[in-house]
Amino acid sequence: MNTDRKICSHNRLESLLWRAWFSSSLSLVLVSLHVIIRASLAGDDKSMAGVTKIEIRDVEHVYHSDFSSVSALGNVNLAVHDGEFVALLGPSGCGKSSLLRVVAELLRPTAGSVVIHSSSEKENGRPKTALVFQEYALFPWRTVLDNVAFPLEMRGVPRHEGLTRARDVLARVGLQPFARAYPHQLSGGMRQRVGIARALAAEPEVLLMDEPFGALDAQTRTVLQEELLRVWESERKTVLYVTHSIDEAVYLADRIVLLTARPGRIKAEYLVDLPRPRSMEMRGWNSYTKLSLEIWDALRDEVDMAMVSEKP
Repeated sequence: MNTDRKICSHNRLESLLWRAWFSSSLSLVLVSLHVIIRASLAGDDKSMAGVTKIEIRDVEHVYHSDFSSVSALGNVNLAVHDGEFVALLGPSGCGKSSLLRVVAELLRPTAGSVVIHSSSEKENGRPKTALVFQEYALFPWRTVLDNVAFPLEMRGVPRHEGLTRARDVLARVGLQPFARAYPHQLSGGMRQRVGIARALAAEPEVLLMDEPFGALDAQTRTVLQEELLRVWESERKTVLYVTHSIDEAVYLADRIVLLTARPGRIKAEYLVDLPRPRSMEMRGWNSYTKLSLEIWDALRDEVDMAMVSEKP
């Protein structure tokens, strides 16, 4: 009995620590509480490209404070296909991150709705979404393996099974040799890979990424872009990816959605007509450069407008 009480007390203490850590860091990988399940295994030939996975309908959002109101999003309509990699691009403050939080059901829109279409019956408590932020927020008292296994623990997956799945995900992102390390022993790039691994371990229907490589140096960012594409090619999850970088958007995405200055509305969409798998050599192709310049021509005015609106 005493042993059971100690285990219960330990579990309660860790639960309280988790809640405190969660509230102090918005960069934590977040998993929505509503659960649905994919119809097929990752990489299955039955993945139905062209079938709508995310429907964003007339979404608007206004932030209210005691002194003012700020309109972040204005009448956004967007459909994302199952297995599609979509990049959201726009000037600072245009509502990209707000839209991601609305899709993750972490932010209630002022108007409109978001629907994530499940491809089969609910199964095993898998979540709709997992969210990866720019800053890596890992539990410092947990090893890499235990950090990755955390969302499975929250779903009640038996520990042995959860650790087995976590090891498998770590192997896919090249971090298996560091399973017993602690976050402070890792480089910034490795910590972000742990964050991505934790999101993948949750087996979400949709992977939401908010500038996950924005804080990294150029070389590490390039390496992680390649690793992300390698993992995505094997799983073909639906991805909604926020970035400020035109080059990153063109390199990673199937489609680029350009938002206007605040309040963010969809100004244009661009299909990235580059073969997969992507490679560094493509960055030197004329079609790559032409598309990047075309996007910049449309984005430039929005950046100027955003800068003007920020002036006192």
